[in-house]
Amino acid sequence: MKKIFLLISLGLFLVSNSINAQGKKSKKDEDKQTIVATTLQKNPTNYSDFVNKNTISDKGLFTIHENKDTYLYEIPKSYLGKEMLLVTRLRELPSGLGGGYINAGSNINTQVVVWEQFKNKVLLKLKSYNAVANDSLPIFKSVKANNLEPIIFAFDIKTQNNDSTAVLIDVTSLFSSDVRAISGLTNSFRTQYKVRRLDPSRSFINSIKSYPENIEVVQNFTYEADEPPSNSSAGTITISVNQSMILLPENPMTPRIYDKRVGYFTIGNVDYSSEALKADEKRYIRRWRLQPKDEAAYNRGELVEPKKQIVYYLDPATPLKLRKYIKQGVDDWQKVFETAGFKNAIVAKIPPTKEEDPEFSMEDIRYSSIRYVASTTRNAVGPSVSDPRSGEIIESDIIWYHNHLRSYRNRYLLETGAANPSARTLDTPDEEIGEMMRMVIAHEIGHALGLPHNMAASYAYAVDSLRSGNFTQKYGIAATIMDYARYNYVAQPGDKNIRFIRQMGPYDHYAINWGYRKIPNVKSPEEEVKTLDTWISDKANNPIYRFGGESFDPSAQTESVGNDQVKASTYGIKNLKIVAENLSKWTSDKTNNYEDLSELYDELLGVWSRYAGHVAGNIGGVYEFNKKPMESGVVYEYVSKAKQQESLQWLLKNVFETQDWLLDKNILANINESGYTTNMLNLQNRQLNVLLNESRLKRMLDASVIQKDFYPVEDMFRDLKNGIFFEANYASNVNLFRRNLQKAFIEKMGVLMSDKNLQNTDIPSIVRRELDTMKIQLTIAKSRYINKISKYHYADCLEKINKILDPK
Repeated sequence: MKKIFLLISLGLFLVSNSINAQGKKSKKDEDKQTIVATTLQKNPTNYSDFVNKNTISDKGLFTIHENKDTYLYEIPKSYLGKEMLLVTRLRELPSGLGGGYINAGSNINTQVVVWEQFKNKVLLKLKSYNAVANDSLPIFKSVKANNLEPIIFAFDIKTQNNDSTAVLIDVTSLFSSDVRAISGLTNSFRTQYKVRRLDPSRSFINSIKSYPENIEVVQNFTYEADEPPSNSSAGTITISVNQSMILLPENPMTPRIYDKRVGYFTIGNVDYSSEALKADEKRYIRRWRLQPKDEAAYNRGELVEPKKQIVYYLDPATPLKLRKYIKQGVDDWQKVFETAGFKNAIVAKIPPTKEEDPEFSMEDIRYSSIRYVASTTRNAVGPSVSDPRSGEIIESDIIWYHNHLRSYRNRYLLETGAANPSARTLDTPDEEIGEMMRMVIAHEIGHALGLPHNMAASYAYAVDSLRSGNFTQKYGIAATIMDYARYNYVAQPGDKNIRFIRQMGPYDHYAINWGYRKIPNVKSPEEEVKTLDTWISDKANNPIYRFGGESFDPSAQTESVGNDQVKASTYGIKNLKIVAENLSKWTSDKTNNYEDLSELYDELLGVWSRYAGHVAGNIGGVYEFNKKPMESGVVYEYVSKAKQQESLQWLLKNVFETQDWLLDKNILANINESGYTTNMLNLQNRQLNVLLNESRLKRMLDASVIQKDFYPVEDMFRDLKNGIFFEANYASNVNLFRRNLQKAFIEKMGVLMSDKNLQNTDIPSIVRRELDTMKIQLTIAKSRYINKISKYHYADCLEKINKILDPK
């Protein structure tokens, strides 16, 4: 007993001396050290048992110790309980994983974690910010009790360091086993590829590196899978995963309250500290922490550099000839940030060489990057990682897929070729391709700065202004780079000095100023709201500064330009007819093969369908004007009856009538042996389904309640039926394409009759009325002098209608 007492006394004496040697400690730190010391005396071990001359150590956030295949974290006790962001990303992956939209650098999961002491263990726990409360209030206890945080992993404490300021744990099992919470292989992938298990014999820790603010772990995992995305005979999926853990700021950035009138990505939580009669749902915008170096100068209105620049590093794999365009796409935002008072706020850089910085890594979460991915996918994305407590963006990785420029070349030819001679080639000039890439990068950087798509921005400009050289060169083709308005398809042959490619716009300056300008002399997010409201109200009646993007709003459609869809699509199709007539001359006649002709013809059909879709959006469309109650006007306004009727007549002429100009035998006979009629029906059916969509029909029914100038849904059915069955009112034969369309219309009417979600509405009644009318109409038409196939067709249509009306 004396020996045990002596050991305990000696241990406590050493701990006490260690604490005193470091200066004054908090009561919380003293408790941590006492618990650890007491625990370890039950199983005494020496630091030198784990860290010795054969150990490879790496100092940083935590000190990492490597002993052959064993990895130890030496966690400072001051970091126990500190919040850290854990980001799981794919570093390398097999071809085809995720269907082409998952790539090296893709973010699989982002979560807040804490390392906590519990008796003789350290627990790695997830922390959620979905529900919060001020920790000084009694309700905080209830929030904590009703949001128990899951434990990812539990580690035995092996020992302390020599001065008792840190504990050692073995993390080998965490990073070498299949822990679902941090896995690079999602549950959907496991199901899709029929993954059975992780094979430990082919899985290992590649490396663990510690940096001042973060730790980077690289894992190589091999799974047994019955249906892997590639190399199916191997029956395995091998991936390389990067785990980035970064210490979150001790003092979170002051959040800015979200306002739906200005577009920003957001973070949200439910705050139970509210004095109201319910929990308060709060949303904050996501943005980088920009703080002026000279706050006094900033407050005087001078341009000031931020304390910390936003820096993007270019992937070393980026082709040399493209680098300047990518850099320009980033640097274009410098002028925008000047509107918010910051100069040189953002910049693109070439990463340092190994000689300049041997520690630099594109996987290091401290560095944002623009990755160039070898993939056939045609896309680019701009994701970011943010602090869930405040919305502060910590890091982002823009991803550019190699084949994306081919999409831009094709659309440049199809959408602008009629009015733009330089687009009439498969070898688009480098400077023009570079300008397209520059604007794609600028668009993705916008996402990484916190800005979502703003599809209402293209509606801000009058259609005919897009035919003006002076206007388009100054203002572009949409009010923001964040719209999907890629090309000016409105400009006509003969229009001069036209800008055909999108560019930055006035909304970009407005949104960045609203989100990033520092407001002086405020102590809370709530105190900012009055100023933020003023910035919005100053621009409220100007469509250039409007934000919108709801699917029911025809003024906020993707790929649309101009404030009149009927007029813009008329111009667009007029141009497209010129392109179709010259497509062989610009492609196969030059290359002596039909591959590009086939690809571009398929995409031409898609462009035509897109123009049609813009017009179809007017029918049953509702404009959304985000407002606060003190502003004049209503939030939701239905499209006028006249515009809806005009749109339907346009569709009957430009979609549902057979489009002979799309059926050029010189193209069709050289690209495919069959499928022409099916392709045309599919495209026509797409617009038919748009018009007769359940939610659209319900909106048209609702319009009668709140708007005098509405297009009655029964009138729309009548007009659509009369247009599609136009031949039935005359002694006209029905061609193959129209016969297919008419059968599809009847089939769609049958679907509406049996739709359970429509049974208690007027829709079945209206459909029944139209089918009864069609029976009379088609019976008469069948008796007229028309060809045999038209008679057969009408007889078949009547049989289909009878089965819908009387299924028994």
